[in-house]
Amino acid sequence: MTHPLVPPITDLAIPVAEQLGLEVVGIVFHTNQRPPVLRVDIRNPQQDTGLDDCERMSRALEAALDATEIIPDAYVLEVSSPGISRQLVTDREFISFKGFPVIVSTSPPHEGQQEWIGQLIRRDETKVYINQKGRVIEIPRSLITRVLLHDGE
Repeated sequence: MTHPLVPPITDLAIPVAEQLGLEVVGIVFHTNQRPPVLRVDIRNPQQDTGLDDCERMSRALEAALDATEIIPDAYVLEVSSPGISRQLVTDREFISFKGFPVIVSTSPPHEGQQEWIGQLIRRDETKVYINQKGRVIEIPRSLITRVLLHDGE
């Protein structure tokens, strides 16, 4: 069932996206999280949608949402795209996708596992940190072969 705030948010988001040359492809308001998460999926019809598109949309939509006060309480805005590469490589990507579900592949296996699935916490000089059902897993970067965004929950 669609959250009652989604239609007015959609009405606000579509012209914001159009001004940036983007399209809104979906909006979901996850109120079961604290703070609630507003996820807006966009695409760039002219080229592959990139992080810059998501950042521009995030800034513009956040300003518009704050100005209208459609969402009265604190919330987290996530702007993403189905077109973004699933593999995280740069520090910027690790920062942008903090809290997203990821699959961390290692070789050789870390603590007997070659694949770790959890929510991305952060990456520092030596490790990637994920949350796996409330438990923080620290995976040495030297063992990591790739980190992918994970579609599953």
